[in-house]
Amino acid sequence: MKKILSIFSVVLAATAFCPSCTNLESEMYNVINPGIFPKNEEDAKALVTSAAYAPFRSNWYSGLYASSQGGIHVISDMSTDIGDCQWDDAVWPDMIQMNFTANSGGLTTTYSTYIRDISKMTLTMERIVNVPMNEEVKARLDAELHCGRGWLAYILYDMYGPIQIASLDLLNNPLSDEVAPRVSREEMVKFIEDDLKAAIAVLPATYKVSDTNYGRFTKGLAYTVLMKLYMHEQNWAKAVECGCELMKPEYGYRLMDNYKDIFTLENEGNAETIWACVCSRSVNQQMWLAHVISSEYPTKNPNIQKWGGYRVLWDFYHTFDSADKRLEVLVGDFVAEDGTHYNEENPGSVLIKGAMPVKYGEDPDATGEESQVDWIVYRYADVLTLLAEAIVREGNTVTPEAVELLNMVHTRAGLPAYTMADFAGADAFLEAVLTERGHELWFEGVRRSDLIRYGRYIEYARKYKQSPTAQDYMTLMPLPQSVIDESKGKIIQNPGY
Repeated sequence: MKKILSIFSVVLAATAFCPSCTNLESEMYNVINPGIFPKNEEDAKALVTSAAYAPFRSNWYSGLYASSQGGIHVISDMSTDIGDCQWDDAVWPDMIQMNFTANSGGLTTTYSTYIRDISKMTLTMERIVNVPMNEEVKARLDAELHCGRGWLAYILYDMYGPIQIASLDLLNNPLSDEVAPRVSREEMVKFIEDDLKAAIAVLPATYKVSDTNYGRFTKGLAYTVLMKLYMHEQNWAKAVECGCELMKPEYGYRLMDNYKDIFTLENEGNAETIWACVCSRSVNQQMWLAHVISSEYPTKNPNIQKWGGYRVLWDFYHTFDSADKRLEVLVGDFVAEDGTHYNEENPGSVLIKGAMPVKYGEDPDATGEESQVDWIVYRYADVLTLLAEAIVREGNTVTPEAVELLNMVHTRAGLPAYTMADFAGADAFLEAVLTERGHELWFEGVRRSDLIRYGRYIEYARKYKQSPTAQDYMTLMPLPQSVIDESKGKIIQNPGY
């Protein structure tokens, strides 16, 4: 099931010869000689894995889904009413207090780190075109590149607004002084949409955990990202189409019976998972529990590293019903191994900033900070709640279908089902969806986008973080100052910065 990881040794070998460059258009393109590599199907597979998959990892401190300060799920939730951190590192105040500047570490490095990968995927598309290989395999590899490029473009667009997109002509002329421009919003949306639709036309609906290709991109993943794009653009009708598509039997998605079982080693590849960063002890290892749990928290495996950093604010914790089963892995009350009872009234240094967002199960073989439990990026509960929201927003009325969709997630948490009578109108229902998504998806990287869509992002920073620096323009994060400087005025910073 983890065949994709075996390719990363080739990936790392290839990227080791790629020097770091600051110019968007020149990285690595004079290093790989297309006349020599790729020559055959195996070369093409390795090159595609390097280009399309390398950004989407949870691998120690690298990858978009790393557990550290650079993970986009960490950035997203730390800047909202959910997240806080008990460490004093310089990166956290700007992120947590919404004191965004063009020199804020963590916030801006995502752009400079991953913008080049868009260009890598573009060039790789060209480089595999004439490689002699099975045409079906070639079509799938091309679709994977389109999926990865469209997905990464969406992530960067969501965080920073329209990005730089280099043309193929510019990429093939690395000595040019021309700077790839930021595209318009309309061009950005079309670019993402076209890439994802190209992927959808070719990729299989899904892979089972037993498949050798499990971990590669799928049609289900592409539709999920496309749905998120349409929610971002408030194109509710198209978002509904994507959500309904993902409910079809061919995808096989369904909710797990128990929330806490979703995120365990025993249940990797469960039917609720749309796409996960495949982790293993040999290659990718995520470090979530090390970042979260404190030494006082009892674990079955005594060798797990416990740094005690990330917390969920008490204000957010109090929005849960006490009967909510999701609190089983959001720990605000526990007895330590020495018998000390920690909670909000007796936090010690353990819970001083809030509850522990444990969420993931233990790796019984971990000997430190590492974990081989797959990091789940997208899952079916996310789609169901987005679909419920989109249905009501599209028609501005609460429907039985929307209530049923919301209840699928709500009742799984052990809570009584909603009825139509519980909602006075569309606004009341949408409020329930926002609450449900917060309770269901904490630290899965959706809270920032949700609050922006609801017009609450800045408001909540002021209300729950007491931020004196939060400004209305901060719904977009700043581009790195280095990008602005190196462009010699051709790249315009986001408004306000």
